Amino acid sequence: MPPPTFPITTRRLVLRLFTADDLDALWRIQSREDVTRYLYWGPRTRQEVEEALADRLSWTAVDLEHHRLVLAVTLAATGELLGDVGLHLVSQEHRTVELGYIFHPDHAGRGYATESAREMLRVAFEDLGMHRVIARLDGANTASAGVAERLGMRREAHFVRNEYVRGRWTDELVYALLADEWRSAQVAEPFVGGLPGDA
Repeated sequence: MPPPTFPITTRRLVLRLFTADDLDALWRIQSREDVTRYLYWGPRTRQEVEEALADRLSWTAVDLEHHRLVLAVTLAATGELLGDVGLHLVSQEHRTVELGYIFHPDHAGRGYATESAREMLRVAFEDLGMHRVIARLDGANTASAGVAERLGMRREAHFVRNEYVRGRWTDELVYALLADEWRSAQVAEPFVGGLPGDA
């Protein structure tokens, strides 16, 4: 299948590749404790964000040579960076990728995470020909779990205190969706944008 082309537009958002000009906006997101609370890493300094951005500049595809695609999610009306959404190759053989998303909490409750993550599911299944998409998240991260469930993903596992992250034992939830489930859902109820109260 041909690779996806960027930017990708939704009803309210533009999903595009990161650029060096995103440094300040990305730092305003990644330097916050309430953003990183459920991640493997804590609030980052500006220099750490600069290094993280350098990685994002190279995470541009999921194929035989590249294993990660991360896109900047911006508001179509203003160009403001809201967060990022991405796919990470888990297995080429089993055609499985992991979906991830990080958003500035000031924009919570408007459906932006759901809208952009749903578009990444489309990329995974329609553009990349994946068989399965998973999402792994901290068991305490109810907002992220809500996004996965609104996407139609099924909770497949709840591992109790299985990882030691940033000084504490954490539960891990695993969600998944198969390509045929995705296609069936699109026929039954096509998605047209974020819903009020969505993350």
